[in-house]
Amino acid sequence: MTSPRQLHLNAFLFGAGHHQAAWRHPDSPLEQLGDIAHWERLARTAERGLFDAVFFADGHSAGDVGDGPRWFLEPLTALSAIARATERIGLVSTVSATFWTPFHAARLLASLDHISRGRAGWNVVTSMFDAEARNHGLPGIPPHAERYARAAEFIDVAHRLWDSWSDDALVGDRHGLHADPEQVTRIDHAGEHFRVDGPLTVPRPPQGRPVLFQAGASGPGRDLAARHAEAVYAVAYDLESALAYRTDLLRRVAAAGRDPEGVAVMPGLVAYVGSTEAEARAKQAEVDALLPEEQSLAQLSAFVQQDCSGWELDAPVPELPPLERFTGPQGRYATILRIVAVERPTVRQLLGRLAAGGGHCTVVGTPEAVADRMELWFRSGAADGFNLMPPRLPESLDDFVDHVVPVLQSRGLFRTRYTASTLRGHLGLPRPGSGRPPGPVRPVRTARSPA
Repeated sequence: MTSPRQLHLNAFLFGAGHHQAAWRHPDSPLEQLGDIAHWERLARTAERGLFDAVFFADGHSAGDVGDGPRWFLEPLTALSAIARATERIGLVSTVSATFWTPFHAARLLASLDHISRGRAGWNVVTSMFDAEARNHGLPGIPPHAERYARAAEFIDVAHRLWDSWSDDALVGDRHGLHADPEQVTRIDHAGEHFRVDGPLTVPRPPQGRPVLFQAGASGPGRDLAARHAEAVYAVAYDLESALAYRTDLLRRVAAAGRDPEGVAVMPGLVAYVGSTEAEARAKQAEVDALLPEEQSLAQLSAFVQQDCSGWELDAPVPELPPLERFTGPQGRYATILRIVAVERPTVRQLLGRLAAGGGHCTVVGTPEAVADRMELWFRSGAADGFNLMPPRLPESLDDFVDHVVPVLQSRGLFRTRYTASTLRGHLGLPRPGSGRPPGPVRPVRTARSPA
């Protein structure tokens, strides 16, 4: 008998919390952001809540360091340590296909999968800022189409590198072979963006391939996700936009010849949880009050790519260009347009809405109210789960694990124990077969074997 469908949950761990003023709170973990023990504690909290995975974003430029903490520990390094402090929870890191090479990424991710015994995942991004590009020797960020073409080739090469070792390659015969050369093959890739001989230097990962996440919002991004992603992080402000996104994405998945049931769509969720709605709103107001107005307007300027410094805080938001005329990152901008269209906020109200999560679904209320919203989206077909974005750490994560998760469990919407030990297992995904790279097999030759 088929098990009833249940929610998937990731914990997106970022800075002192996703509210941009969270680090200013006197109880924030600001002084602990470089201490791996802090991140291990957060991951164990998420594991206590039986989450599928913890997720770390990544960036390649420091930005305005006065605005608050963004990046500290390199995520794959941090996740390797967290793997030793946890037992079941998945470990997902962002990887930039624009700045990394497939061999480097495949090697690090395969290593994390071995260290964690099958819990690694990668969120493939194309990056977006010129400042990041210049840190990698580029004059600026490549054009949108070029970044996505490179990402598609990047994913293909990484998959082939993981497959360059068969599941049976390791022999371990101290009197004979360590590995069977016939089971370790070159990939001989020569494409538009990469040349990679292979094979990988790390034997095949326990999961076969780490789980591939993607967060495409634009047309090319959605097409990339449809062809390759096994789970998708989405930006959705309300039920209508979440349902439209998931419907469109799964249509593209089917058109790409894949099973839509094998792709979990997980919108971001910002939750302020209190024993009463008034208590939850007080938690939100407490951190909102720490928000510097000038800094918030500067951030809004970056989001909409125009100078907002002169906008009147208590006036309506000025008219913004339509999405088709916007040349910057489209996902967040589309969300801002939707917030403005639906709520008709003042500039001040928009800043408050964007302060935590950048326009993702935000719920302020009791555990039951938060669970109600999640259940509605889940049963309406708008989401397969959520990427939780705690506005303050560790408080908001503790509140969700201790109070919302039990409500979801009582409704049969979420697991009451782990039944798998790998990230693929948590997501209900099959393990890819060991298969061979396409084309003729070229086994690796040892120094003692003829070429």
